Amino acid sequence: MESTQSSFSDDNAQRAHNVARKLFDGLNSIIKGRDDTIKLVTTALLADGHVLLEDYPGSGKTTLSKALGRLISKGSSNADYILPFRRIQFTPDMLPGDVLGVNVFEPKTASFRFLHGPIFAHILLADEINRTGPKVQAAFLECMAEKQVTIDNATYPLDQLFFVLGTQNPLDVAGTYPLPIVQLDRFIFKLPMTYVDAMTESIILEQHAQIEENSQSLDPVCSRDDILEARKVVKDVFISPTMRNAIVDIVQATRNNSLLQFGASTRAALMLQQALRAWAIVNGRDYVNEDDLKYIAPFVLLHRLKFHGGAGDPKEALIDLMNPVLEKLIRAAV
Repeated sequence: MESTQSSFSDDNAQRAHNVARKLFDGLNSIIKGRDDTIKLVTTALLADGHVLLEDYPGSGKTTLSKALGRLISKGSSNADYILPFRRIQFTPDMLPGDVLGVNVFEPKTASFRFLHGPIFAHILLADEINRTGPKVQAAFLECMAEKQVTIDNATYPLDQLFFVLGTQNPLDVAGTYPLPIVQLDRFIFKLPMTYVDAMTESIILEQHAQIEENSQSLDPVCSRDDILEARKVVKDVFISPTMRNAIVDIVQATRNNSLLQFGASTRAALMLQQALRAWAIVNGRDYVNEDDLKYIAPFVLLHRLKFHGGAGDPKEALIDLMNPVLEKLIRAAV
């Protein structure tokens, strides 16, 4: 990902892009053959969203999330119970307290002390989130929306950087609890991680020892505060009224189509707008164009839509639905 200083109208946008570029370069030095995934994860981080990775075992999700945690220093976050990276391996027998934390009684003081759970982190890998029961899923995903934990009527704030990388295996459905669409809606992106090509796999085999060594010695390239400042810049990325109308038209079209059981919500439109702004910054621009919309919309919308069985491939059906809006947008830009 190249730096493009001349594309920005102010220094803040350039600094935000530099943060994204440093994260991309750091992850790209460890994760091979995943450039698009890395850019989209970086985009979600700057958009203040969360990502659901639908992947096969051994596809590099843990390495990616650990590396991202190492690349971001704590900055002004001084709470010792908040770590740069944590991983939760979800299992069917987990309870909400295993994730959120519990109140522990201390006999010496005859009072309760809150013991923070593993959810208190900057970067959180929620591994195989569909393997735990609905009660844990609901408690966990509520935190993603509110950035807070409520235990026994007491509320504990999560860090403002709080970023979740959730995973689920698309093949193994035995013993799983599929996330309902209302909970999938908490994720700004759902990203498939397909197998890498033969050349990339050969490079991974050849350089595996060096890659592992590099992953353990990664130094931070930005701070928590840099990420939060970049998020403020993302909110000011220019979206033209025509582009905003196109977002509305696409969302509206999903609600009035015979191929869909139900369409996208207003929250989906807001998330799409925020994702487009972050994608523009990641790609060295402080404005959104029609190519951004065409590329990003499926990652934001597909997991929020329910197609009828006769719709065929959901992605192709969504693109067909979007094409009239995109053509109108292109004509307006000419």
